[in-house]
Amino acid sequence: MNRYPLWKYVLIVIALVFGALYTAPNFLGESPAVQISSGKATVKIDSGMMTQVEQALNQGGLKHTGVSYENNGVQGTVRARFADIDTQFKAKALLEKTLNLDPADPTYTLAFNLLPNTPKWMQSLHALPMYLGLDLRGGVHFLMQVDTKAVLNKRVQGLLTSVRGTLRDKDIRHAGISRESDQIKVKFRDVESRSKAKAVLASQMADVDLVDVASTDSTEFNLQISLKEKALKEVISEGIKQNITALSKRVNELGVAEPVIQQQGADRIVVQLPGVQDVAGAKRIINRLATLEVRVLDENVIGPVDANTPVPFGSEMFKSSRGEMLILTKEPVVTGDDITSASASFDQHQQPSVSVDLNGDGGRKMRAATGPRIGKRMAIVLFEKGKGEILTAPTINDELGTHFIITGMGSASASADLALLLRAGSLAAPMEIIEERTIGPQLGVENIKQGRNSTLYGFAAIAVFMIAYYLLFGFFSVLALSFNLLLLVAALSLLQATLTLPGIAAIALALGMAIDANVLINERIREELRAGKPPQKAIEEGFDHAWATILDSNVTTLIVGLALLIFGSGAIRGFAVVHCLGILTSIFSSVFVSRGVVNLWYGRKKKLSAISIGQIWKPKDESAK
Repeated sequence: MNRYPLWKYVLIVIALVFGALYTAPNFLGESPAVQISSGKATVKIDSGMMTQVEQALNQGGLKHTGVSYENNGVQGTVRARFADIDTQFKAKALLEKTLNLDPADPTYTLAFNLLPNTPKWMQSLHALPMYLGLDLRGGVHFLMQVDTKAVLNKRVQGLLTSVRGTLRDKDIRHAGISRESDQIKVKFRDVESRSKAKAVLASQMADVDLVDVASTDSTEFNLQISLKEKALKEVISEGIKQNITALSKRVNELGVAEPVIQQQGADRIVVQLPGVQDVAGAKRIINRLATLEVRVLDENVIGPVDANTPVPFGSEMFKSSRGEMLILTKEPVVTGDDITSASASFDQHQQPSVSVDLNGDGGRKMRAATGPRIGKRMAIVLFEKGKGEILTAPTINDELGTHFIITGMGSASASADLALLLRAGSLAAPMEIIEERTIGPQLGVENIKQGRNSTLYGFAAIAVFMIAYYLLFGFFSVLALSFNLLLLVAALSLLQATLTLPGIAAIALALGMAIDANVLINERIREELRAGKPPQKAIEEGFDHAWATILDSNVTTLIVGLALLIFGSGAIRGFAVVHCLGILTSIFSSVFVSRGVVNLWYGRKKKLSAISIGQIWKPKDESAK
């Protein structure tokens, strides 16, 4: 009657092995390490860096417990493990001095890290410890200052281009356009031309002030153009929002868990990466804050270019990753704002390339710039910390529009890197990290201790009560509760969820809900026994009848948890994730596993006269009075 088929026990064993396998990494600890990653877009790290790091450490007399190389498809990183934190600090100082020959312009980014001691065979199964939030483990915190002057400069430069284009399209002649600080000055030879230009610009540009300016030259009539005060504020505000969006895309592209990127004050951005394991990778992306521009070569420059070549007015000299010097026009054809998508692909010759899609405005500008320049070169320039470097300078083979392919990337990793930067979009302005904090685990030790104690003490109190009140069935309930906790932690570890204090509260709540289901089952079995049914029949009907009530209560609670998950944010969302997982594991353990243990113990007995489920109180017979 109360016997499980073999496949159900096999399923329970598989779940038990799964829970043990994916929970174990959380108890294996971590080792201090130093992680080396590239600090520049054009510098790649390969496995050869391992030898260089090992030699530097050996020469410095610092012992390591292992040096490893990992390539996540975006950038290679080298990690060196150490036995203690003191050696870790010394190693970082030594490697920074050895690898970065120019401290003012570091080639590599070095950062402290903690690497799990999980064996490689478990890591190959994605059995890793769960992430801990800032309040438990710590993480990375950055406070960045946005260069608002650069935002305004870019907007004014765009305004100048728009004024020149508008006057040209309307065939309005002028004697020259110049920029003076944040204002644009247009010269005219007669009042009629100035009045006509003023009317046209006023109808197309609502966010500018147009002012007639007197000149000492009676034959010169000037028009001064400047952004309105409201427009200036909107430019800065939109610039910061654009930086937040672009930065969010870059962090998300690298798989950083639950980043917090938000504005603080008028011109600052806070970036928090709780529970992130690859601290160095996150720091590298933050330090590589960059703006992307597509520019064309200056056609007035003839012949080879070197450092002594004079640069014409309106152009700039840049150096490519291969050491080639090129002179490009200052005015970009398109920027990262115009790029809608970019992906690494292969051309018709099966060589690595990057497929790029532009928006309508970007496609129009690209056609206008490349149509007359077929056979010539254009360049994609990455600006980092105010310095521009050419990522690639392909030849224009045909007129380009909203879709084109960049070839000649050299390697698949190079095309993936460029696609990532193009896809992430352009920053409205450079940003400087003015505060950087790597929050260590010591700050969350007390929180971890209190959270662990509350869960353990709560579990112990529940276990004592259940065994004392329900005897052997109480013990079965405690086993199911342990199974539930094991599965919940394993699921969180497999999903690499970030556990915070609210998450610990959700675990405690999940334990309470799971034991509540067992209480319903045990009381239902007692009711069947009071009704005079034999023990085997009471067990069967007790589980069957309790199942409907357990399902109803858990489904309604799951609906609330899903609502918190969908509409919540931050700590609320973290609570909801653990809460929803806890409901699913509690249903499985409280009903399926609990009944399996009961069936295994009592189901083999053909003649069962009594079961150990505590005192069964029968109601008094009122009719006997």
